[in-house]
This record gives sequence, structure tokens and C-alpha cells, in this order.
Amino acid sequence: MKKLKVAINGYGVIGKRIADAVNMQNDMEVIGISDIITDWRIKVAVNKNLPIFASTSDSYNLMKKEGIPVVGTLNDLLKKVDIICDATPKKIAAQNFELYKKANIKSIFQGGEKHSLTGHSFVAQANYESAIGLNSTRVVSCNTTSIVRILGALKNAGILKKAHGVLVRRATDPWESDISGIMNTVVPEINIPSHQGPDAQTIIPDLNVTTVAMSASHTISHFHTWHIELNKQVTKEEILNIFESTSRVIFLRESDGLTALNSTLELMNDLGRPRGDMWEVGLWVDSLKVNGNDLYLNCQVYNQAIVIPETIDAIRALTSIETDAQTSINKTNNSMGILQGTPYYKTNIVSN
Repeated sequence: MKKLKVAINGYGVIGKRIADAVNMQNDMEVIGISDIITDWRIKVAVNKNLPIFASTSDSYNLMKKEGIPVVGTLNDLLKKVDIICDATPKKIAAQNFELYKKANIKSIFQGGEKHSLTGHSFVAQANYESAIGLNSTRVVSCNTTSIVRILGALKNAGILKKAHGVLVRRATDPWESDISGIMNTVVPEINIPSHQGPDAQTIIPDLNVTTVAMSASHTISHFHTWHIELNKQVTKEEILNIFESTSRVIFLRESDGLTALNSTLELMNDLGRPRGDMWEVGLWVDSLKVNGNDLYLNCQVYNQAIVIPETIDAIRALTSIETDAQTSINKTNNSMGILQGTPYYKTNIVSN
């Protein structure tokens, strides 16, 4: 099988995970990564035998000076690949968009960019078909991905009327907790709805959702709590059946001792997950309650990992190497060991 040639620009929290996930697939491979850094992060990439390219001429010279085995610049890399995944910081990616267009390379951006950049936003199980053959798309943020998975499942089941969500966001990524973030406080977002609700509507336009968000002084993933109005009365068992058949949603049980964000991530480590990543939305089932037409639930969103499988599926959609959404989702899930439903601990975990 001829493999799709993939480039990754930005080897940070998201970029390094995309690189690993691409190389887990049998229909694509990483041809090179591009960045400007010379610290431990890029040296890990060197140890993984990933070809290193410099994003700028200045960074090329600096990498050479620091002994990084850089083999070319970003422009050189673009000549070798079919598609590029941009995981650079906010605003930089928008500048790169024109560069990729000029090089006639398909491109995928992350949720830190605005929907208007590409005119298309992506979550595999919701709108894969609309991305087939496009030149670019934007994989939405971790929180928006979770919203689309959870609310989209209820909407597809024909029972969603309206959803009200409170999102407690982690202050910063764990590896940056010594240099940024907040301490001993909670910072509410000024705007209601917060941006995640309208962002989910770029995927499901008629989704009836309102979100309120705040940042808290922790670094271990995000937490969502939902009050969902249903258009008819259903049982808890019926709700669980819907989510059990929803891809990339797993059940977490408080009765198993999974009572907080940290215990779930410890579980991921014990299961042998690369970096302890949780690619699924973690749905706490013991606390899920149904009262008439009202549904209440809590879920965990691991911001560093949840969008990685979506990016893999977006690669297939844009390049049209797979035109069936479920086939692509299954390929990605099987290669990465992504779970669905319960029990969460019965799986063939893929580790580094």
C-alpha cells in the first residue's frame, strides 16, 4: 500500500501526538516535522528518527549551531508531502495558511484558529463527508470536540431539545505549569455563551446549546457538567445505551474509585496509554441522572489528546483516501486502541 505523506508543523503538545498517531496508521507516514525550537522537545523527535525541518531560515541556522540534524526548511518539506498538519501556536498558523496554499498543499489546523480561516470545521463522527476533498479544514478544540460527541449522539437519537453546559477549564498545560496559569482562584469567561457553544454550531448548525466557561487553578484536563433538556422522557438505561454505541465516549465509574480527574489519568497510565492520554470523552455514569425530561451528566475532556484521532480522520477525508466516515473512524480507533462504552479496561492498548 502506498502511504500518504504527512508533514507536521509545530512539535509541541499537539504536534508530537499527531506525529505518533500518524505513524500508527498503515495508510500514512510522517515525512518530516518542522519547528523553530532547539530544546529537549525537538531532541526527543531526533531520538524517534523523525526528519527535522526548520520553520524559518533563522531557526535553520540556530538548529545547525545547536547540533540538531536539520535536513531542510519548511519550504523544502512542503515539496515532499501530500498534506500538512499545522500545530503551531495561535495566529502563527493563520500566517502559514497562505504559505500552504501557495505550495498547493492540503492543510489541517487546530481549534485555536478561527472557523473563518478555513471555512470548514471538523469532527469525524459529525461531518466527515463534508470534508472529503477539501483543501483545508480546522479540527475544533478539545472542548468543542467533546460537545459534538456528547450532544451529537443525543441529537442523532432524536431526543435532544436544549443543552446547558458549564465548562471548568484547566489553567494551562501541565508542562507549562511552572511558567503560566492561575493560582488559588477561578476566572470566569466574560461572555455568555462562551465560545465553545457557537463553535460546536459550526459542526452542527442547528444544535441548541448554551455554554458557560471558567478557568480553574489546575492542569489536569477539563471538566464539563451538563443539564440537558430532552424532548421526551427516557430512562437512564436508554441514555447509557446511546452513549455505549457512540464512538470515542467511554464510561467512568465512581464506584470503581474514579472519583476525580487525576484518578482517571492515572488509570490511563496504568493501561499503558502513550503519555497517559485519554482520547475519548470520559463520561461518569454513576452520577448520570435522568429526571423526567431532564438529563444531568458530568464528563472529563483531556485537552492534550482528544483531538488527535480527529486529526487522523481529517487527513483521510481531505485527501479522499477514505470516503466512508465510519471506516476511517474504525481504522483510527483500532490502530490507537481507542475505546467505546464500557468496560473501559477491556482493550488492546497500544503503547509507545
